Amino acid sequence: MAYERLLSRRFLLLLLNCGRSKVKRSALSILLILVMALSMIGLIAACDDNEATPAASPSPTISQQTATPESTGVPVIPGKGRLRVATTTSLYDTGLWGYLEPMFEKKYDVELDVLYAGSGIALKYGETGDVDVVTVHDKAAELKFIADGFGKERTIFAYNHFLIVGPADDPAGIKGMLPEDAFKKLAETGAATFVSRGDNSGTHSKEKAIWKAAGYDYAAIEKAGQWYVEAGQGMGPTLTMADEKRGYTLTDIGTFLAFEGKINLVPIVDQGSILLNVYSVIPVTKTKKPEMAQNMVNFLTSPEIQRLIGDYGVVQYGQPLFIPCAGQPEPTS
Repeated sequence: MAYERLLSRRFLLLLLNCGRSKVKRSALSILLILVMALSMIGLIAACDDNEATPAASPSPTISQQTATPESTGVPVIPGKGRLRVATTTSLYDTGLWGYLEPMFEKKYDVELDVLYAGSGIALKYGETGDVDVVTVHDKAAELKFIADGFGKERTIFAYNHFLIVGPADDPAGIKGMLPEDAFKKLAETGAATFVSRGDNSGTHSKEKAIWKAAGYDYAAIEKAGQWYVEAGQGMGPTLTMADEKRGYTLTDIGTFLAFEGKINLVPIVDQGSILLNVYSVIPVTKTKKPEMAQNMVNFLTSPEIQRLIGDYGVVQYGQPLFIPCAGQPEPTS
């Protein structure tokens, strides 16, 4: 600072004046005065420098910035792999996947990601390579999926049947008919609401097959009138919508049993070979985990899991939701 510099100069002048007026002062006294003067000047200079440039905190060293915690002696556990499975809403809504998933993860030390959708969307996931395995129930679409090079071998592991369900008083009068005849009467009268999945699922494909067997072009049925409603949703929401409208719908028996306590619909048509519903598992060609995908096939078709699938639902619903069939000829009715 200017004030300190001025003070230092005045101090020197004072010393010089002292030297002139007191020449008889001893050499030792003069030396002490000079030392004190130099010390004062240094102190003032230091204060001036500190004012001009504040001292910075010392920066951490590289070793301090990238310090690694000390080893605890516990081995590092590698992250688990993941396997992606696209499945139908019926296998998911019934709770079967929730039942089997932890068993598979524990057995093969892998995280399982289960994506549920209609069979059509599930197969699309397989085509794009977004999943490693598909478990679906649309045989014609499955065979095309494999023929087009998107999937490997088709392996059946379970089946059940479809039902036509509706209000207990059966306003359309179709109870006990064959599915084809029931659909034909619904179309001819238009007196009762029919709620379709309308989502390109396996159930929707089965519905189309029944319309074809009844002698109808499905494109015409879609525009047949207000009695025909497309939900565009999974089986659970479709059942709920049909119940709200006091209408009919086609459903797999497994999902119906799982929802039976939540709706007022009852089975109306439950006979006919066309109602067969077979589930299969297909490893996807584009999977980067072919061995783990094959593990899923082995898992679903193993004797232990086949037994569990056969027992699933018996305690809660009084009958199995699925019938195991791995290693057997494919059922036809």
